[in-house]
Amino acid sequence: MPVITLPDGSQRQFEQAVTVMDVATDIGPGLAKATLAGEVDGQLVDASHEITADASLRIITAKDEEGLEVIRHSTAHLLAMAVERVFPESQYTIGPVIENGFYYDFAYEPGFKPEDLDKIAAEMRRLIKDAIPVTRVEMSRGEAIQFFRQKDEEYKAQIIESIPEGEVLSLYKQGEFTDLCRGPHVPNTSHLGYFKLTKLAGAYWRGDRNNEMLQRVYGTAWASKKELNTYLHNLEEAEKRDHRRIGRQLDLFHFQEEAPGMVFWHDHGWIIYTQVKNYIRGRLRKVGYQEVNTPEIVDISLWEKSGHAEKFIENMFLTGCEDRTFAIKPMNCPCHVQIFNQGIVSYRDLPLRMAEFGSCHRNEASGALHGLMRVRAFTQDDAHIFCTPEQVQAEASAFLELLYSVYRDFGFNEVMVELSTRPEKRIGKEAYWDRAEAALVGALEGAGIEYSLNPGDGAFYGPKIDFSLKDTIGRVWQCGTFQLDFNMTERLGAEYISEDGSRQTPVMLHRAILGSLERFIGILIENYAGKMPVWLSPVQAVVLNITDRQDERCKEITESLENKGFRVDLDLRNEKIGFKIRQHTLNRVPYLLVIGDREVEEGTVAVRTRGGKDLGSMDLESFAQHLQSDVDRLGRIK
Repeated sequence: MPVITLPDGSQRQFEQAVTVMDVATDIGPGLAKATLAGEVDGQLVDASHEITADASLRIITAKDEEGLEVIRHSTAHLLAMAVERVFPESQYTIGPVIENGFYYDFAYEPGFKPEDLDKIAAEMRRLIKDAIPVTRVEMSRGEAIQFFRQKDEEYKAQIIESIPEGEVLSLYKQGEFTDLCRGPHVPNTSHLGYFKLTKLAGAYWRGDRNNEMLQRVYGTAWASKKELNTYLHNLEEAEKRDHRRIGRQLDLFHFQEEAPGMVFWHDHGWIIYTQVKNYIRGRLRKVGYQEVNTPEIVDISLWEKSGHAEKFIENMFLTGCEDRTFAIKPMNCPCHVQIFNQGIVSYRDLPLRMAEFGSCHRNEASGALHGLMRVRAFTQDDAHIFCTPEQVQAEASAFLELLYSVYRDFGFNEVMVELSTRPEKRIGKEAYWDRAEAALVGALEGAGIEYSLNPGDGAFYGPKIDFSLKDTIGRVWQCGTFQLDFNMTERLGAEYISEDGSRQTPVMLHRAILGSLERFIGILIENYAGKMPVWLSPVQAVVLNITDRQDERCKEITESLENKGFRVDLDLRNEKIGFKIRQHTLNRVPYLLVIGDREVEEGTVAVRTRGGKDLGSMDLESFAQHLQSDVDRLGRIK
């Protein structure tokens, strides 16, 4: 007579063993219809799972995060079943859940064509309409290998052969289709209505380029039509906002094969870069940071002492000279310790806040490179704070206040925070890790900041807090970080004279707000769809003549605004005014100043915004005040 305890603490007693679905049905038909799976004593199981003893149970529906994963995993199986029906010569291999969806890899020698996705999706919808039951069966390893070989599914047989002998394997059947899987899965295919197959790609079998190339079909699946449509809209919007496309359109930057993963900044792109850099430089100066600059190439011995060589040697560019091995620096921290070590430091000198816009290089895999978002050469708004243990809390609080203020200035108001604790492979004493993790928890809770925990993902030298921004279409970008390190200063011999005259090792706080400037600018471009806030716009206003009679007045207006510190272009081309307005609107120039005979006579400018709004005529000084006010708003979209 199992007693089932539900999440609200209520209990239900049954005369005999029951399934998860039986319990849901006992609670009510509405819940039974929505049930996808269950969580029994903390373990995810199918709705058909039988409960024979007292247990705690949580019913999983599409409203739960786990429910959405079950839907996506089951839709991957549905995809494979449909492909087997439409292309019976194909073989299915693996099909995992990924962010926002799933994929499945197939061996199919002719190769799928883009139009084949519609055929496959149509068959998937027929299978959904049939509400085919999904059932779990178990086989021994040998039975499973024989089963798939009899079905000419050689790839599945190879996967099972790599599983240790003696294990009992779970397989899921729906109609004539069977797949190897841990589960759980939906009770039947009718729960899988909201999906879309999105694209085709190539993938090597088991990720090894020495193996044969497979066909990968990507898809997305959601719990409701509204969620699916929202995702597809955002996907389309993300494509429009792709910073690489906008970078070409606005002539901001480019990449080329002779320098893979390294940015060629053009004039307008470099203006954005320098504006971002100078903004951060000014903010840091105001809160007591000193700015330094350290060598880009440093002897490998320093990286060995710091511990970076052991952890990151594969991602470091190495060079040699006079029988010495040098590394192009992948980060700045060991070099900052070298500056700290020059001379005698007293406790009265602490905290010492040291910032550098350091040029760093990392040997990222060529397949991972992605525009400004993943590069090999980059600059960080990097800084390190050397302080006493007693000063950690205050420095952490001050950093948090600065970080949130900076993000607001760039137009980001939604920040997600994650605390990552000690990883399995780490350096330093456990007592240091205990103190460091406690200090970060104290800083977050003291500031009233909600955070999630990411156990085991800290840096090898200390725990960290990561800060992620949500953009205007809901995407999340990890940018800032704050890392507490009791270890590197000890390894590199940093000391200060304490109040009692003893030599002590300072705490080192690694911190960045924007992270890589290149990546942050890519995020800004996509967040604003290239319509940068006025203070960041390469060109803040353009002066347009209607005929050549206004040329001299247009030149005077341009010069006057430039003398006030604004970035202004002059367009005196012999083109129709409508054509020029359209072109500069497409170039995302915030303000268009149209000058005709009337404006010359009245001493005014006719002002239009890039959004098409007509602000009417105003005298030049009034427009300059309006423009300055807009610049001062920083991150507000205009």
